[in-house]
Amino acid sequence: MAHTAGAALRLGIDEKKFDAVWEYRSSPLYSDAERVALDFAIAAASQPNDVTDELFSQMKQHWNEGQIVEILGVVSMFGFMNRWNDSMATPLEEEPVEVGEKHLAKRGWSVGKHKG
Repeated sequence: MAHTAGAALRLGIDEKKFDAVWEYRSSPLYSDAERVALDFAIAAASQPNDVTDELFSQMKQHWNEGQIVEILGVVSMFGFMNRWNDSMATPLEEEPVEVGEKHLAKRGWSVGKHKG
C-alpha cells in the first residue's frame, strides 16, 4: 500500500485527490470512470472475487478491453506482491514508510512487521 501511494504521488496525483481516495465514491475529485475502476479493483481483489457482470458492463462504458486488461493486471500483480511481501515480512524502504505515515496512518496503516 505504501509503495503504491508513493508511486501515485511521484507520478503526479494531486495530494488532495490522493487523500480523498477513501471517499472516492462521493468525492468530486474523481470521475465516473475512476470510480468504476476503483470499484472494479476492490471487487477483483476481494476474496472471493466480487466482479459481477453488472460491474464489468459498467467498466466497458468507460474503458476499452485493453485498458480493462491492464487495470486487472495491475490489481492482480499488486495482490500477488502484497501477499508475498506480507508473508515474508519484507522490510519497507524509507520513502514508503514516510508516505504511509503521512497519508495512510490516519486510516489504520502501520509499518508493523515491515519495519527495517
